[in-house]
Amino acid sequence: MDERYPIGKFHFEGNITSDVVKGWIQEISDLPEQLRKAVHSLDHEQLNTPYRTGGWTVRQVVHHLADSHMNAYIRFRLALTEDRPTIKPYEEGKWAELSDYELPIEISITLLEALHTRLVVLLHSLTPFDLEKTFIHPDSGETTVGKNIGIYAWHGRHHLAHITNLCSRMGWK
Repeated sequence: MDERYPIGKFHFEGNITSDVVKGWIQEISDLPEQLRKAVHSLDHEQLNTPYRTGGWTVRQVVHHLADSHMNAYIRFRLALTEDRPTIKPYEEGKWAELSDYELPIEISITLLEALHTRLVVLLHSLTPFDLEKTFIHPDSGETTVGKNIGIYAWHGRHHLAHITNLCSRMGWK
């Protein structure tokens, strides 16, 4: 297994149907609780353990999820309210080196819970027309709102797997 991509890279072929979108939204909705369960018994040393050699620590992964999903929330809102906006990328690796990534993970888990509550309500309200709206990422090009829902459902599962796979490999409960 590739420790960097334990569930593989995001890949979806086919039509983004309402059932597909509902499934992705459910995954987004479930993530904060799944994350909380995955890290609830980890101690300070375990939280500061990288999920792979050269990778982020569990603590950094948790804080990254909050940062990334805040960016996603803004990107959804921009795409829904503007015509093909160009979004601003950010240097996630550099963000992971900032001092707030040393804070207790509870802060980011609580943030993620509140953020996902709002995000899920927003996503459930989307029409088929809304799902076709787009934004432009300077590095990866144009993305539809519908596809971006899938990307962020995958993103949450991807990082959750980093944590759960590490816990499994290390024999942590």
